[in-house]
Amino acid sequence: MFAAALSTLAFAQDVHSLAAAVDAHYNHLRTLETQFTEIYRGSGMERTESGTLWLEKDGLKKPGKMRWEYRSPKDKLFVSDGRDAWFYVPGDRQVRKTSAQKLDDVRSPLAFLLGKSKLEKELQGLSMAPDVAPVSAGDLVLRGVPQAMGDRVSEILVEVTPERQIERIVIDEVDGSTTEYRFSDQKENVAIPAGLFDFKAPAGTETVEGDLGGN
Repeated sequence: MFAAALSTLAFAQDVHSLAAAVDAHYNHLRTLETQFTEIYRGSGMERTESGTLWLEKDGLKKPGKMRWEYRSPKDKLFVSDGRDAWFYVPGDRQVRKTSAQKLDDVRSPLAFLLGKSKLEKELQGLSMAPDVAPVSAGDLVLRGVPQAMGDRVSEILVEVTPERQIERIVIDEVDGSTTEYRFSDQKENVAIPAGLFDFKAPAGTETVEGDLGGN
């Protein structure tokens, strides 16, 4: 127990050191594959979905490439090749498309971690959140406000493991809703199948450009 306490104490450094350690961990990755659970709470309802997320660094570009493949409770796809982003539900006759640079989506903050970015730059006012209980013992929780979404998001919580992995992100929006992402079975620098971040609308599907709409 004493050894575990010392380990936790050593991990609980100041926010600058911790943020730098997280930056170093993710900025050295080329790809990431992880299982995710998404929990949305808002408007008197709660919805839980799950699937697989792939991220790939795209040179010096931000936010890079990402693919959110939902499997439960129903299939749907959110994918970005670093230039454009699409949201598609199989069976629908529409696919929504927007520029990745104009993306205003709560799934986008994680993509910045696979670029040459700094957590303290992406999240303004970054600080420790000792009042927030972590999901896993030994983790630490940070809080801050994303620069690109300050008008929509009031706060983001980032839970970090002693290995400097991000295990959970909680996004509190100004309308009172909350979206929480939990990540498990993280596989770093895995081979990404060719074309995984490409999207081609099925025949007969209308492409609607602009806001991607709801989840």
